[in-house]
Amino acid sequence: MPTSLTLDDHLAALESAGARQIELAEKAGLDADVPTCPTWTCRSLIAHQAMVHRWADAQVRGEDPDAVMNQTDTATKVDDLPSYYRDGLALLVDGLRAAPADLSAMTFLNDAPPPRQFWARRQAHETTIHGIDALSATLGRWPATDEAGIDVRLALDGIDELLRGFFTRGRSKLFDGTEFDVAVVPTDSERRWVLHVAEKMTVEPGDATTDSAAATITGSAAAIYLALWNRADDVELAGDAGLLERWRGAQRVRWS
Repeated sequence: MPTSLTLDDHLAALESAGARQIELAEKAGLDADVPTCPTWTCRSLIAHQAMVHRWADAQVRGEDPDAVMNQTDTATKVDDLPSYYRDGLALLVDGLRAAPADLSAMTFLNDAPPPRQFWARRQAHETTIHGIDALSATLGRWPATDEAGIDVRLALDGIDELLRGFFTRGRSKLFDGTEFDVAVVPTDSERRWVLHVAEKMTVEPGDATTDSAAATITGSAAAIYLALWNRADDVELAGDAGLLERWRGAQRVRWS
């Protein structure tokens, strides 16, 4: 699954989103609720992301990821959580910059790019999406797409990673016994994706025809990116009216 962005693009997105995330979380207050993640406060959010950054950094550096402090201990035992977060972000960015182009490391998505590019891409999107969670805490609600400020190129890359990397793994949670197609059509790009929902989801990228789709999701690339990650609701749906509601209940990415 080749990426549409360069390593430098992903590292710039990671640094920018990481800085914004902690700034917004501090503005909201670590005890503030996170509307896009209803069981979390900003403390939970920042502890999770600080843990993930260090876990990813351990993968890149060839260290033991099991030695990384878990999210609960990070939230309860770290005295200065914002500083701990910033230190972990810097370690990750520095580790990715220093890693060799032919880095040997674990990857976990379908058809993944080479490990160095994989981890830069994955952490750029991980941090961008959780930055939207921090934004929701400052707003006290789900954000609108224009408030999120997501670059169109990053959004397109993120849609591709989510659909082709995450949701083609394992059994499709949308499948109810009847196969169907879903077209994903950004209005600000020529790129499109057609999801074939069966026991296992498959995705056709590029110029695949959308004529047979039972449902079509349209909107800006940023709106689709956020909607498919269950972080905003600024897309239009033609066809199967209940698709997005079912998507929100079933197609979720969780730490495991």
